[in-house]
Amino acid sequence: MAYKNKRDFLTINSISELYRISGFGKPKHPLIGLIKLDDIKPSNNEPINQIMNFYTISLKRCADGKMKYGQKYYDFDEGVLAFMEPGQIVSTGEGSSQKYEGWWLVFHPDLIRNYPLGKTIKEYGFFSYAVNEALHLSDKEEAMLIGILKNIEEEYNTSIDKFSQDVMVSHLELFLNYSNRFYNRQFITRKPENDDLLLKMETLLDDFFDHDKALKLGLPSVQFFAEQMNVSSNYLSDMLRAITGQSTQQHIHQKLLEKAKELLSTTNLSVSEIAYQLGFERPQSFNKLFKSKTKLSPLDYRASFN
Repeated sequence: MAYKNKRDFLTINSISELYRISGFGKPKHPLIGLIKLDDIKPSNNEPINQIMNFYTISLKRCADGKMKYGQKYYDFDEGVLAFMEPGQIVSTGEGSSQKYEGWWLVFHPDLIRNYPLGKTIKEYGFFSYAVNEALHLSDKEEAMLIGILKNIEEEYNTSIDKFSQDVMVSHLELFLNYSNRFYNRQFITRKPENDDLLLKMETLLDDFFDHDKALKLGLPSVQFFAEQMNVSSNYLSDMLRAITGQSTQQHIHQKLLEKAKELLSTTNLSVSEIAYQLGFERPQSFNKLFKSKTKLSPLDYRASFN
């Protein structure tokens, strides 16, 4: 397929369509595919921007190619595990002879729709991490995950029966649960880097509420701080939760309440004025949040100091 420019996109809606476009033949199951990256032939074609409307999991080792996410190119080193949810955009690298070793697991949302995993998959935040937030596996972790992929492969290559999908979904859920555990380990073992992120988060929060930015910009969002820190919002929340026990939203609320208590106890500003200064559009929303967190209304809190 020819592209007029780099802005052209190729949308792939099904596993069968992916296999056909990539020259893999036909998948053995219409809703899931397991591809050995060693079998993918290097290509020097011009960049292709792809939107894949299914989940992808790639376990890459010793890759000498590059993939472009957003405006940056990233190298994949040994034992790197990356996830993508449906609808994300990925581009092949320009002018690179792409050669990978590892596994590529793709599955359509319909595969898990009637299973508990269909509801809980949104809890695996790493599907929306940026590629530079990929999971770097130890040899032991990599071997464990490859073992699960081989179990999926064995089932995938077995004649389909009424149990096939149940078994593959069970292995898939086990794979995701181990990935969750390994990501939590990475948050802990990379503590110096994460401590830097935590310190930056606290500094940004202080700056936001101490310099009346809330009055100008409104209530700060998780996405606002993630952009300021150059990380994805899910990665930021998961990292903060792993090392502090609180998500990004909880950190925002904590700082907001600290500032609210300070203003209530040290100024004569009305509750409405404090609410607007903290970024609330309506004082009622401020009252509701304050009472839900402190069990006191703002006025009752202020009265406790008299």
